[in-house]
Amino acid sequence: MTDYASVYAKALADSGAFWLDAAAAIDWVTPPTTAIDIRNAPFHRWFPDGEMNTCHNAVDRHVAAGRGEQIAIIYDSPITGAACNLTFTELQRATARFAGMLSRYGVGKGDPVIIYMPMIPEAVIAMLGCARIGAIHSVVFGGFAAAELAKRIDDCQPRVIISASCGHEPTRIVEYKPLLDEAISLAQHKPGTCVIHQREAVTATLIDGRDVEWQAAHDGVEELAPVTVKATDPLYILYTSGTTGQPKGVVRDNGGHAVALNWSMPNIYDMQPGEVYWAASDIGWVVGHSYITYAPLIAGCSSVLFEGKPIGTPDAGVFWRVIQDHRVKVLFTAPTAFRAIKRADPGGDYLQHYDTSSLEYLFLAGERADPDTIIWAQEKLGIPVIDHWWQTETGWSICANPMGIEALPVKLGSPSVPMPGFEIDILDDAGRPLSADELGAIALKLPLPPSCLPTIWGADEAFVEKYLTTFPGYYETGDAGYRDADGYLYIMARTDDVINVAGHRLSTGQLEEVLADHPDVAEDLKGQLPLGLICLYPNCAKPAEQVCAEAIDLVKSRVGRVSAFNQIVVTDRLPKTRSGKVLRATMAKIADNVDWTMPATIDDPVILDEITRALQSIGYAK
Repeated sequence: MTDYASVYAKALADSGAFWLDAAAAIDWVTPPTTAIDIRNAPFHRWFPDGEMNTCHNAVDRHVAAGRGEQIAIIYDSPITGAACNLTFTELQRATARFAGMLSRYGVGKGDPVIIYMPMIPEAVIAMLGCARIGAIHSVVFGGFAAAELAKRIDDCQPRVIISASCGHEPTRIVEYKPLLDEAISLAQHKPGTCVIHQREAVTATLIDGRDVEWQAAHDGVEELAPVTVKATDPLYILYTSGTTGQPKGVVRDNGGHAVALNWSMPNIYDMQPGEVYWAASDIGWVVGHSYITYAPLIAGCSSVLFEGKPIGTPDAGVFWRVIQDHRVKVLFTAPTAFRAIKRADPGGDYLQHYDTSSLEYLFLAGERADPDTIIWAQEKLGIPVIDHWWQTETGWSICANPMGIEALPVKLGSPSVPMPGFEIDILDDAGRPLSADELGAIALKLPLPPSCLPTIWGADEAFVEKYLTTFPGYYETGDAGYRDADGYLYIMARTDDVINVAGHRLSTGQLEEVLADHPDVAEDLKGQLPLGLICLYPNCAKPAEQVCAEAIDLVKSRVGRVSAFNQIVVTDRLPKTRSGKVLRATMAKIADNVDWTMPATIDDPVILDEITRALQSIGYAK
């Protein structure tokens, strides 16, 4: 019987043999004979002599294998009421036509294409259609600020931009075309063509000579077969969600990406061809790239494309309805989604109305999963709840509980253990390895495994400076944490969120974990003071002052009085990015009266005004 320890050890002992073996599970035009090229270290390239096509592996090979009538994409939009399914055969034809359309407008192998779209099937078709002809897609979150979109246009200089007339939020419609027009006016680079998918809610005004409607752009085009690309050729650019300065475009290659994601589906998520996988994310984020579009389809699974929110579209039961209707086996989402569901329906009453028996695993990632949320989900769903840790830069999980290999014991607060190819050390400020249970910087030994970024788009020097300089021989994750005696990793904070109180290094994640243990606290946030901001459950019967006093005592009893934790502010909600991460750095700047910039990634800017007033009420944020 295969177990995790032996699989990890095999990859550690001979990574080349391990990943060449994994590479045999996808289709190659020219199979690789070399696993990794390290001659230009620290720049490493996986499968340098291999040739393949990612779209073929995600679509065409399943049709060729006789599974063309299997559903590939399940589109479910509670926010608009629309729904449809695409089989692999239908997806094959749609991507072939899209590739022909791109060719009509001069796009070929190696040309960047920006995709600025909502969560609709056309967005996935566009991603795969780019991959089909070797074009490099760069997906920008639909509705992203015009100034930020302009930076990305200038950085990757697309020949064509693919967009839609609008996107839908629970309480409003976001018109994309005015934002796109403004971004193009701000950008130095001007795309030759913008292809616009007109949605029912809004008809965008097209600019003659530049804009063309989606259907008209496809009329009469030739359906193109997948072209052969090198494994080391770029598949996509995904910009990290910084708030200021030059955006950093994470580059993902074709071969290593396909191999690693294909390996992850049966081994981490226990998924087999024909089963239904749902990543409740957005294609604008790395989770959407890896686990809405590419990994499920490469592995021959059906992927749910969900246009909605965990609450409010229409209620806190929508996740259970989607699981029931589509017989979802694995759900992958952010902890913030389950915190929102728990806060709206703490008793899990909506769950009683749906049959979720198909669901075998819940995977959480994107931010630290607090134990309280994990326990609640375990109790309500009666299935394993698996926290796992990865980054935009890696493209798949650095640490996880590999359910398809061996279900390891779950340790609350830990994303479990390293996956094959990831060697993790906990380092002090001087780069010296720390012992078990010591808090430090989490670093990954080079070379990184397949699918991890080989560089930043057009900025090799910036890649080395940002990720490879602080700890020579390592990739700097930017996260802080510790490893226990069993090898389980604990992510406690970003390295710049570790605070020094009276000479003691404290993790904001540790403080958050204790605050979340209070039965009346739904969410919490601390700054460097430390200062806590918490959201209470709507049905909390206690006075806020009492909850605050109890929470402060809880922190002092668990962490110690050295934490100097004495202040809490109650607020209705916390400011988050669209991917669910709390904007801690912005909050700290507001509290410290430091100049700050409105983050382009914020879900609702009005929240920062509410937080500012709350901080002013206790003497902060002048």
